[in-house]
Amino acid sequence: MTAANPTKSFYDRISHAYDLIADGGEHEARQRGLELLNIQPGESVLEIGFGTGHTLLALAKAVGPSGHVVGIDISTGMRDVARNRLRDENCENLVRLLVQTVPPLPLESATVDAVTMSFTLELFPLHEIPILLAECRRVLRPHGRLGVVSMATVDEGERASMLEKTYVWMHNHFPHIVDCQPIPLEVLLASAGFSIQQKAKLEIFTMPVAAVVGTC
Repeated sequence: MTAANPTKSFYDRISHAYDLIADGGEHEARQRGLELLNIQPGESVLEIGFGTGHTLLALAKAVGPSGHVVGIDISTGMRDVARNRLRDENCENLVRLLVQTVPPLPLESATVDAVTMSFTLELFPLHEIPILLAECRRVLRPHGRLGVVSMATVDEGERASMLEKTYVWMHNHFPHIVDCQPIPLEVLLASAGFSIQQKAKLEIFTMPVAAVVGTC
């Protein structure tokens, strides 16, 4: 018998309450990331970690009937919430929802114009992030775009807020409760071979957030 995945079980449990728990703080940063990514009609887009489907809905409306969106998430509960949101807006036929762990990504090489993640990359163990970013490069077409919004490390020379210090301490000591970690997003994307095209600094409750778009 396969052991239960604790991360999947956690997000399944909170899926119907996730918007109340987190969306208020994440919404503005997620929207800024979409602005920087600048999805166009007719494009093919992959979202990793689609959650309750807010970004999927925005992507579906951006690509229109000539485009296509694929969403991947670990949680069946999140998939159900996202599917209902898309159905309510008559966008379900523009989006294919997949439930599975990544990496690897279940797509052929060079098949999408853009990949996006919001508050997802920092959930992966640090040693897996380069593997996932390499998979993103593989599925992107030449000159394709990767847009990521994530909790960010404090810039050199700046002081971390008390909340940021507490957040990092909680992640280090209780990762099963605080599962994401601040990451040096721009450095990670550049190290994976992406050319940084757009970036913005944001914050959630005094904690730094980065929105970065890189191209292959």
